[in-house]
Amino acid sequence: MKWSRTLPVLVFALLAPTAAHAAANKEHLQLMAEIRMLQEQQQQLQALLGNLSDALKTVSGKLDDQTAAMRKAMADQTLTITNVGDNVRVVREKADDTNVRISSVSQEIEALRQAIASQPAPQVTTPPVPGADPNAPGPGAPPPTTSAATGGSNPIPVGVSQQRMFDNTMDDYTAGRFDLAIQGFQSFIQAFPRSPRAADAQLNIGHSYYNQTKWTEAADAFQRVITDYPQSPTVSEAYFKLGASFERMNQLDAAKKAYDTVVKTYPNTVEASLARQALERLNKRN
Repeated sequence: MKWSRTLPVLVFALLAPTAAHAAANKEHLQLMAEIRMLQEQQQQLQALLGNLSDALKTVSGKLDDQTAAMRKAMADQTLTITNVGDNVRVVREKADDTNVRISSVSQEIEALRQAIASQPAPQVTTPPVPGADPNAPGPGAPPPTTSAATGGSNPIPVGVSQQRMFDNTMDDYTAGRFDLAIQGFQSFIQAFPRSPRAADAQLNIGHSYYNQTKWTEAADAFQRVITDYPQSPTVSEAYFKLGASFERMNQLDAAKKAYDTVVKTYPNTVEASLARQALERLNKRN
């Protein structure tokens, strides 16, 4: 009876370590399987990362190539634009030079035409009549030429363009040779009365007289600018210098009138600012 009770206990004691060992082996195998699975997943991730790295390198290389190509294209385009700009500038300079030459030739032709037109008609000589005065003009001879018919003391130079004539006269003006400058500007106006520089020439005649303290002649010259060239941009300066000439002659009412005309008619000019100062100065004298 006693053995029958202890036998199961012994059997259980013998079998218990075997079951525990089997359970432990099972857990170990399962753990090893999971570790192996993680290792495989890690290898797959590394392979994916390697593929991504290769793809990034490829894309980066393509981007670098495209960037270099774009930079080269932009550099070529910039060089082309620069060359085109240089060519356009050269063509423009040549066109300007051609226009200047054409203008100069036109002025030379106009000067020659006017010089030829101003030449007296050729005299026709006839045999002397017996008993007639040998100094008397023949029947085909023209009337004697006066200084007014030939331009007086300001003859027109033959073959001189208006630009050269104006520049030569300006040289006399800037050098203080005012008498020569006056004669030169008068000749210029006579030779080229429709020139855009004619108003400047008349204004410089007034400046020449003004610099010689010939106030009356200066006022007359400035007044001619206003009367003969009313559309010229020099009119505002002519009005101001007219007022200055009147002020020098102590004709203060006339000076104020000229200054006031500048202020009201040409308010945005430098002469208008100077005229306001002159009016303030004259008003303080009263």
